[in-house]
Parts: sequence; C-alpha cells; structure tokens
Amino acid sequence: MGKENEMPKVTDKLVIAGREFSSRLMVGTGKYADFQQMARAIEVSGAEIVTVAVRRVNISDRGKESLLDFIDPKKYTLLPNTAGCYTADDAVRTCRLAREAGLSDFVKLEVLGDEKTLFPDNEELLKAAKILISEGFTVLPYTSDDPIVCRKLEDLGCAAVMPLGAPIGSGLGIRNPYNIRIIMENVKVPVIVDAGVGTASDAAIAMELGCDGVLMNTGIAGAKDPVAMAEAMKLAVIAGRLAYKAGRIPKKLYATASSPIEGMVG
Repeated sequence: MGKENEMPKVTDKLVIAGREFSSRLMVGTGKYADFQQMARAIEVSGAEIVTVAVRRVNISDRGKESLLDFIDPKKYTLLPNTAGCYTADDAVRTCRLAREAGLSDFVKLEVLGDEKTLFPDNEELLKAAKILISEGFTVLPYTSDDPIVCRKLEDLGCAAVMPLGAPIGSGLGIRNPYNIRIIMENVKVPVIVDAGVGTASDAAIAMELGCDGVLMNTGIAGAKDPVAMAEAMKLAVIAGRLAYKAGRIPKKLYATASSPIEGMVG
C-alpha cells in the first residue's frame, strides 16, 4: 500500500504543565466488566493519560489485586481523581492521600454539588484548587461550561480546565458548544472536554471546535463493545483534530456549485 493511502498523522502535541502527549484522548477506568477488558480498551484507545478514582484503589493493601496492576506506569501517565468528593476538604485530603501513596501529584480535581446531577460545586472547586496548587499539585479541574469560572481556575494556576460537555455518564454530547468556544477564547491553558461524550461523533465535534483534548469513561466502558468503541474514539479524536487544523468551509444558507459554470455549452 502506497504512502498516499496511509492515515494522516496529527503531529502537534498536547502540552499540559510542560508535559507532552501525542494522544489527545484521555480515558477513565471505571464501569468495565473486568480489569482485563479495561486494560485492552485503554491499549486500543491509544490514550497516554489514564484517570483513576482514588477511592477505587486499595491503597492500604497493595498486595491485593488492583486496577493499578493492569496499568503500566512506564507507558501511561496516571491521573488520580477525586470522584465522590462533595467538599473542598474531602477533595484536598484525597489528593494528599494519592500523593502520599505514590500515585501522582498530577490530579483531576472533582468537587461535586449533588448526587443526582453530578454537576460540579464551583465554589468548593475553586477553594480546593487554591489549596492544592499552593501545595505543589498540578491541578486539572472538572468544572461547568462557565467561561468565568474557567478563567478563575486559570488565574489560580490550574494547568488546564475541563468543562463538561453534558452531565457525567449522560452520553448527550456537547450541549453548549458556544460556551466551549468562549472558554477557549478566554483562557490560554488547554481546554479538555470532560463528561457527556456518548459516541465517536461527540468526540469529533469537541475536537472540531478546537478543544485541546477529550476525557471520557462511560462512553467507552458503557458501550456494547468497549474495545471497539475505544478504537472508534481514538479515530474520532484524530479526525476531529485534523478537521480543525485543516479549517472547515463556512456554512451558507444557499448552494454553491462545486463545478465551474464558465465555458458551459449554451
């Protein structure tokens, strides 16, 4: 097969806090049938950043089987997260525990507002981010698609902002692309869409908007065939980034002929 048939490659790197990543897809580790399926899906996705809920890791007894046994730390960057935390104090304690256990000081910060919507509590989020940054953590906060909150998080020193596309696990896709675009205009740190991705087209849309990356868990783990969906998401992120870099045509109300009309036989 000639080079003209090879898949184009996106050569620009995702850079977060000085760390370079070739893949712009980040994946979670929950909701899989078993650890083996999780490991296979992560491998197929091509992701380099893997997020893990600290509450799901048996830190006190590392002798027991753990999902960490299936994630090679030499191959993946581990991103501990504070899923299940509803106060700043709880989230800060969880991050400290992750660092003390040797997981990482590169953390995904979640402070949830309630159990029904799983929307972020931005007041508590800002409080936790300020404390963690002062303690030397690299903070990637899960937040609402609010441009003002995202700018405040950047001002505090967060290494990226991670606005939701839709509620966690909803699979609704990006509900407010206009807010996402405003966020990208207002901050200089990477913008990672986190939550709400249900299928490959959702991931492609996020990347076509110009987002720096996409983080997902349920969209892959909840699919009928998680491994196949992991590959679909990988290709969608690549395609979306290529489309963004290529530059789409403007949208028009009326048709424009694709073939020249000059010189037509009258």
